[in-house]
Amino acid sequence: MPKRALITGITGQDGSYLGEYLLSLGYEVWGLVRGQANPRKSRISRLAADLNFINGDLMDQASLVSAVDKVQPHEVYNLGAISFVPMSWEQPELVTEVNGMGVLRMLEAIRMVSGLTAPHRDRGSQIRFYQASSSEMFGKAIETPQSETTGFHPRSPYGVAKVYGHFITRNYRESFGMYAVSGMLFNHESPRRGAEFVTRKISLAVARIKLGLQDKLSLGNLDAVRDWGFAGDYVRAMHAMLQQEDPGDWVIGTGQMHTVRDAVQIAFDHVGLDWNDHVVIDPELVRPAEVEILCADISRASAALNWKPTVAFGDLMRMMVESDLRQVAREHEYGDLLTAASW
Repeated sequence: MPKRALITGITGQDGSYLGEYLLSLGYEVWGLVRGQANPRKSRISRLAADLNFINGDLMDQASLVSAVDKVQPHEVYNLGAISFVPMSWEQPELVTEVNGMGVLRMLEAIRMVSGLTAPHRDRGSQIRFYQASSSEMFGKAIETPQSETTGFHPRSPYGVAKVYGHFITRNYRESFGMYAVSGMLFNHESPRRGAEFVTRKISLAVARIKLGLQDKLSLGNLDAVRDWGFAGDYVRAMHAMLQQEDPGDWVIGTGQMHTVRDAVQIAFDHVGLDWNDHVVIDPELVRPAEVEILCADISRASAALNWKPTVAFGDLMRMMVESDLRQVAREHEYGDLLTAASW
């Protein structure tokens, strides 16, 4: 019998890569989708025929209990979240409900279906739970690079909600002996990234500027420093975390720092343009409380999980620009607005 995995957020960037990866390993993959969502018109459209779907909502406890009970998964990957940090300033209560309380609801669903009322020590028979924690929890980092022992200082409602999800996962692990882990993933991108995120905003604008469809790109803080990797690499780390004998929390990144300015220069250089001719700074795009420097210490994950990133930052940005050049050219040629979800 193949292992069964239940993925929340399966139509997102990470969910699409994870579903693809687990299918390649022979898993039976289930995706949690909300209401009328049509996964066949999303990032996973090419995989839809090989996936199973079940309705559920991270804001609805009963639906999560029903989904876990029906699927009876060996592994649950909680990737469902509102992941665009600036939105957390516009709708902080909603982001907190989904990204924070949603984790608690899923943990409770697993606990109830498993019948856990006291510490459970038989790791082999448990539903294993992965929580998508975030480097945004480090925020105004007290040290660089950040490791599993670095303290948290979140700088947005998004980061605060992720800290809650992280600690409630640890609490259920310690209180009930649940096999529950958190992956503290640093920024990870791909051609499937939403157009609102800065790396995809850059690659899409560069493609449009190269093809003569726009002239300017508005950005905020060009000096913000991030550790950017490829999402397809990071889902392998998620899976590896749930294959360990004992659960724990892990930092996943590249250990390399780059500025937004670096991303801009690489992208424009790739199409033979000078970014200074096209980029304008918009103060409205600067966060109320900026996160200046994030960089991962992945020594523990590299050793214990036998994991390392395979795609360098420059190659990642060029990959995204090439993908968007193809997409924008196709849109322009056929006049049919395609979305990032088609990639």
